[in-house]
Amino acid sequence: MDEKQPSQRVMLPIQARRSRPTMTLIVMAIVTYTFWIWQPFRPLIDHESWVHVTNDDVQLTDSLVPLEAHIMSKCPDAKDALELLILPVMQRVHDKVNFTLSYIGRPTANDGVDCMHGPSECMGNIIELCARELYPDPKINLGFIMCLSRDYPDIPGRSLVEDCALESAIDFQQLNECAVKEDGGYGLSLLRHSIKRTADAGVTKSATIRLNGEIYCIRDGGEWTDCPHGSGVNDLLIAIEKLRRQS
Repeated sequence: MDEKQPSQRVMLPIQARRSRPTMTLIVMAIVTYTFWIWQPFRPLIDHESWVHVTNDDVQLTDSLVPLEAHIMSKCPDAKDALELLILPVMQRVHDKVNFTLSYIGRPTANDGVDCMHGPSECMGNIIELCARELYPDPKINLGFIMCLSRDYPDIPGRSLVEDCALESAIDFQQLNECAVKEDGGYGLSLLRHSIKRTADAGVTKSATIRLNGEIYCIRDGGEWTDCPHGSGVNDLLIAIEKLRRQS
């Protein structure tokens, strides 16, 4: 079965409405239930591998190069892009880039959201957005997100989320509170904002990597495409350094 084929449409309301108590209960049931299923993770990231680059390495300005990945949490190409390119690059130059992780989906009427792999993917996206909001340090949030991505079919199972949170020194209770805040409306608003950012950039494929506002490379169907400067880690590192020198 093609992992990237759309599943049934889902529409999750951002805010609870007095006239729609049943829909509010459905949202809360999804949020609560999806945190209590599926298997634990495999340990992933060693924080000691993150390199701190000092001003002695190269004399450049203090400006950060925009680097962005547009993904879907339950997409195998997103896992590949994070594991093969984003994570190793960020381990080297996390202090030279302004990294953003944005999500792909479709806003619908009545404050709804469509996610290609169904409501569980919407919930997975929200959990990852909450992790980045609560823990802005990429050493923490990217390690957590990569841990989830290694077992992407199981997202957003409680066992997986809880164990990845423990491995990354993330407070699981804080994650849960973020996801269910305002009857689930807060997390959904984070997701809608992220989806809008992706749409405004004209991105439709997971995983799309953009550098300095331009598409740098796309991982699609298990292959790298549209990578004029190369899809390797060193290729992206060189491109980042060139932009730093030009700024």
